[in-house]
Amino acid sequence: MTAQKKGSSIRTGIIVGVVAATCVAAAAFAGSNGVIQIPGIGPRLELTRASTAPIFQPPPGAPLSFADIFERVSPAVVSIVVKSNVPVPNIQDQLRQQFPGLPPGILPFGPQGGDNGGDDEDTQEATAEGSGFFISADGYIVTNNHVVEDATDITVKLTDKRELKATVIGKDEATDLAVIKVEGRSFPFVNFENSATPRVGDWVISIGNPFGLGGTATAGIVSAYNRTLPEQSSTFVDFLQIDSAINRGNSGGPTFDVYGRVIGVNSAIYSPSQAGGSVGIGFAIPANVAESVTKQLIERGSIARGYLGARIQAYNKELAEGLGMNFPDGSGGAYIEEVVKDGPAEKAGLEQGDVVLSINGQKVADATALTRAVAASHTGDTLRLEVLRDGRTRTINVKSGSRPTEAELNAPAAGGRGGGKAPGRGGGEDKAAGPSVIGLELGSVDEGNRRQYSIPAGVTGVVVVGVDGSTQASRILKPGDVIQRAAGKTVTKPSEVQAAIASQLASNRTTILMIIRRGEDTASVLIPLDDKPGAGRGGGRGGAGGGAGRGGR
Repeated sequence: MTAQKKGSSIRTGIIVGVVAATCVAAAAFAGSNGVIQIPGIGPRLELTRASTAPIFQPPPGAPLSFADIFERVSPAVVSIVVKSNVPVPNIQDQLRQQFPGLPPGILPFGPQGGDNGGDDEDTQEATAEGSGFFISADGYIVTNNHVVEDATDITVKLTDKRELKATVIGKDEATDLAVIKVEGRSFPFVNFENSATPRVGDWVISIGNPFGLGGTATAGIVSAYNRTLPEQSSTFVDFLQIDSAINRGNSGGPTFDVYGRVIGVNSAIYSPSQAGGSVGIGFAIPANVAESVTKQLIERGSIARGYLGARIQAYNKELAEGLGMNFPDGSGGAYIEEVVKDGPAEKAGLEQGDVVLSINGQKVADATALTRAVAASHTGDTLRLEVLRDGRTRTINVKSGSRPTEAELNAPAAGGRGGGKAPGRGGGEDKAAGPSVIGLELGSVDEGNRRQYSIPAGVTGVVVVGVDGSTQASRILKPGDVIQRAAGKTVTKPSEVQAAIASQLASNRTTILMIIRRGEDTASVLIPLDDKPGAGRGGGRGGAGGGAGRGGR
């Protein structure tokens, strides 16, 4: 994601009075009582000053200046220069970017064929800059993970012009935090503030290294709390939004309150341009998260989190309707879209389509709440889950595992997407006798359909063998998709899918939730129950707060 305060002065003006349409020039003088007296024709005219306050005095609560704060804390803020090796596209790739649409093997100029002096493994050294700050006198520095993630060399520049080499102590991609260290002692450092967080509207000052301009201060206010960034790995962070100018190079730098305490670590900005210029919407990792994570990184070099082994999404009114259930006000939960093979959830008996209502007696508001509660556990801990299945609640005890890295969780499934071959009727003794009300032709997952649609061994359900292109379902499903659950029930026959659809329609529901397998991938989708063309709605991966990618939580 690529993500001003203007001061004003108060002047004492001189009011010119107009008497009987005649401009009168007069010698003005001020009495000791602060009243300007202008003698003239007729009664004396007295003009009262609009304000007797000193010039430039801000309103109550605003600092007279940020200079004292800056002088006190800026020595603890550093600029970070990182060198890393980045892939270099080969010549053919570069030329095809400039001349798109060329047939294979034809280039506008240069060598023909071959690897053109390089291959996809070629790299070159690149330099980038960020920010950081000392949190101890013995050289520990906090910054962002994305600043030092692929670093081969790290140089830290101090405000006294010294340049020191740094090493990575630990990184946490899930919160975008990292700790690096330089050798030495008696470094100036700053502290996190957790006990007295500023309110929305309170002043803040950010210090960092925007565009390589080290030692830069910008001021603003707290704009909002508890922001989520969909494009970030932000499952474990509710971001602090600020409007002090944050630009490229500010990443990893601190934002302070008016007492010089760190309230956040700058991490991202919103910007409508590729250049990434500030538009006054910046995001910082709150101090309570940053302090907890950095302490663990210093102690262990990494963050250990519990693991459930399921891909989840928020259980909301739409999903409940698609499952044929009511969703009372104040309800919540996490819907199990898929369980990881041989993971803790599968071993404990948690199933695709279950809804987790509570964990260890604590109500689960949504997928993010479940993810964080599981992550707070230790490997081997027992997680007592209250689960809704087929309209009934039950308790399932899961032994927490060890959470993989974010890269492992977000890795694509092996084998890619399958299915999707030309429409056609497959075998199957229980195939539907024509399109259903939502335009689907269905068949059993028999040997004939397995071969035709490349359905992996062991996969069960009902295969889609045809879709009416005039329906909304055609925007979501395609031939070869395998319906594994419909309205919360496991299905193995086309008639069971038809019965689930009929039940939803009889209850005047407008959607049905299906779990669909396509090749090696599985997803929950909401299928509209009308035959009008239009864009359908999909459950997708993760939903609100559920996170992305296979592997789940």
